[in-house]
Amino acid sequence: MASRPRGYGLTAEIKGKIAAKYEVEKEQEARLWIEAVLGEPIDPKVSRNEPLGPDRFHQALKDGIILCKLANEVMRPSKVAHNTSKLAFKQMENINNFLVACEKYGVAKTDLFQTVDLFENQNMWQVVLAIFALGRKAQANGFSGPTLGPRESQRNTRDFSEEQLKAGSGVIGLQMGTNKLASQKGMTFGAQRHIADIQVDEASREGQAVIGLQYGSVQGANQSGINFGKSRGIMGPDK
Repeated sequence: MASRPRGYGLTAEIKGKIAAKYEVEKEQEARLWIEAVLGEPIDPKVSRNEPLGPDRFHQALKDGIILCKLANEVMRPSKVAHNTSKLAFKQMENINNFLVACEKYGVAKTDLFQTVDLFENQNMWQVVLAIFALGRKAQANGFSGPTLGPRESQRNTRDFSEEQLKAGSGVIGLQMGTNKLASQKGMTFGAQRHIADIQVDEASREGQAVIGLQYGSVQGANQSGINFGKSRGIMGPDK
């Protein structure tokens, strides 16, 4: 199969972000689990204590044979067919058989990978995550062999009677707050504000004769006695 050309621009940026997510420690955990289940190394040339890294891990799993053997051990008595041909489409067929078997076994499709992610080394991190997803599902389905990762959570369905539902409708949930703690009841903030002038209030006759400052003042300077030139005669001087 022809090699994939090197990516540039956005393609290279995406590939770099995918590579940055890769965790060698998780890859090593997945590798050791596979070897424990199969009872054989996936790469005899590399010590068990030495992580393979994404490239050698890809080479070990690329033909799909290891993955199909893993599925046969975990999913017994189901059988996942595989072949040992070196032809590219046969190896991709092995990978696809593994993915189909995982989905039937209960692994979520979103936790799996695309065939090209493994075969063309496009996203080996997703391959590692898929192996972990299979390990979790194996525990949930009762696999008694070696374990990988935490046990998958189980559904816990609750059934309530009609009386219980009605009783709960009158309870204020804590999401809405609580009225059992301190409140501002009885607190005052300053004196009362008087909108009307107290001196001109109708309750005081003396105040009625006083012009409140809201209306201005007559005690300051004014224009009384000021003349601005002579009056203008509208008609002629002979009139």
